[in-house]
Amino acid sequence: MEPWRTAIVEASDGRIRLRGQDVASLMTDRTFTDTIFLLHRSRLPTPNERAMFDAILSSVADHGAGAPSCAAARLAISGNRSSVSAAIAAGILAVGDEHGGAGSGCMEMIAAGVERARRQSISVEQSAAHTVNEHRAAGKRVAGLGHRVHTNDPRTPVLFDLARRHGLAGDGIRFMQAVHAEVVKQVKPMALNVDGALAAVLYDMEFAPVFARLIFIIGRVAGLTAEVMEELTRERPMRIRIPVAFDGDGGGTSSESE
Repeated sequence: MEPWRTAIVEASDGRIRLRGQDVASLMTDRTFTDTIFLLHRSRLPTPNERAMFDAILSSVADHGAGAPSCAAARLAISGNRSSVSAAIAAGILAVGDEHGGAGSGCMEMIAAGVERARRQSISVEQSAAHTVNEHRAAGKRVAGLGHRVHTNDPRTPVLFDLARRHGLAGDGIRFMQAVHAEVVKQVKPMALNVDGALAAVLYDMEFAPVFARLIFIIGRVAGLTAEVMEELTRERPMRIRIPVAFDGDGGGTSSESE
């Protein structure tokens, strides 16, 4: 049988190395954020990159028990008190295109927009206008904009300000802000949400689009553990009751994103 191939972890008796770094050294001299960055980029972050990662992880850690991932985790532990792992898994499975996953699509949009600006020798702002026009013509929503709670997402300016302060801001942030301005001008005022903000920052930090979804999951797991623990220790089993009304006509459905 062929052995599995990996460049992530080397483990043998008395020895563990993550991407070539001794785990004991990481435990004593580095932070958990450093280790996350190392695992995904095969190098340790600079202090500025670490600060940016810390901010992103905090920004997505939790958004209340009503968020789909948190609600799913609480519902699962309410009915299955013996498995916190099942409840956490249920929460993770609720993450998708409509909840916590828009950042990946947003990064792809940013990459295409910035590339068009370079290819056509136009400004990032002009390319952003083209992007919004294309979305409107196709009847598609622009990723990274709008929020069911916030008219102004308080996390977005913090992430952008930190990126500028730490020398990590680039065309990704410029493009996303220009897209936001175009949507406000052409459609209506709406928030540039945390998915759009972290997508812009991660693009400028040269991460692949899928990582926007991965970092949301990494950060949200922390919140899910707290939600599950609160449900387990403060509430009765099976206390979550979802009102159900029979509709024989089989009406349509609607969705909201966090």
